[in-house]
Amino acid sequence: MTSHQKPAASNQQPVTSSRQPTVNSQKQKAEERPFIVPIFLPHAGCPHRCVFCDQSSITGVPSIPSGKEIRNQIESFLKFKTSQRSYVQIAFFVGNFLGIDIDKIKRLLAEAAEFVKDSRADSIRFSTRPDTIDRRRLDIIQHFPVATIELGVQSMNDAVLTCANRGHTAADTIKAVQHLKAFDYDIGVQLMVGLPGDNLRQLLASARRIARLKPDFMRIYPTVVLAGSPLASRYKKGEYAPLVLEDAVAQTKKLFLLFQKENIPVIRMGLQATDDLQEGVTILAGPYHPAFGHLVYSEIFLDMAVEQLESTALNTDSISICVSPGDISKLRGLRNGNIEFLRKKFGFDFIAVRADDTLAAGQLKVSNNLNSSI
Repeated sequence: MTSHQKPAASNQQPVTSSRQPTVNSQKQKAEERPFIVPIFLPHAGCPHRCVFCDQSSITGVPSIPSGKEIRNQIESFLKFKTSQRSYVQIAFFVGNFLGIDIDKIKRLLAEAAEFVKDSRADSIRFSTRPDTIDRRRLDIIQHFPVATIELGVQSMNDAVLTCANRGHTAADTIKAVQHLKAFDYDIGVQLMVGLPGDNLRQLLASARRIARLKPDFMRIYPTVVLAGSPLASRYKKGEYAPLVLEDAVAQTKKLFLLFQKENIPVIRMGLQATDDLQEGVTILAGPYHPAFGHLVYSEIFLDMAVEQLESTALNTDSISICVSPGDISKLRGLRNGNIEFLRKKFGFDFIAVRADDTLAAGQLKVSNNLNSSI
């Protein structure tokens, strides 16, 4: 396989690549969700303390793990890999990977690359800031089996980025994506909802700018107030009010639908649930929910059901709503809340929820035939 370049998205010149791909990319495995082996590097390489950030609380990891700890963690996670999840990625999450000391970057990548060399993993992925993407760092990592790079973008509004003390600009993100496309990496972008100084209009404008860059996937996180973060002091002084859960879900839903329309997958919505977060130890305020993504999907399916019922004349007291088998819980909502809402809104005595293998994921069909064989 030979490398190939992609055209730049604007007149700005990206760096060019002589990288010879050594691993199957995530794009080539688009039909398969990779098995992720996470290695957390809280605050590593971060030149700024973002107002929302207390990464040790988020990950439960107080410092960068040693080489031995990394190997042990990879070994431990690989024990849980199933035969259905054949594509394995070792992922360096949190922190600012390319902002770490160069020698340490090489050491971390070398530790992970040994598992790729032994055919126990397929590739490496990491997250980093947009302003760390440059030729010098890309030259370093091209010798390792890195396939996926996620950018902590958070916003494409420079005023919001300044308010969050991010230390980079929207222009940095544009250049970073151009550079990564030239090297043919799989590109993920992380966006945040409810940042200080942001609003829905600006948030949607950020999402549209990101969509024009055509990343390969998105993550969307709600802003919460962590006890050890600079945002905590603003919150206590009354200088910042986080979104309530319902508003955060509604805004995230708009983002999801925008990216869906642009054929950009959203692979995660909401913070990863850790023991600390679930026990409420580290969150002072904000729209945290352990099933945040599920809440968003449930809202989307509720909207779809309401739209179909309002446009379909069903002269019956009972109906069936059919979805793909994997979407049953999304349609029902938490504690069957969607079904109860629909029953009351439209006056039905009974609503049957049925799995239909002929429907694709994300599709929904309303029927007045409760006895149909599905």
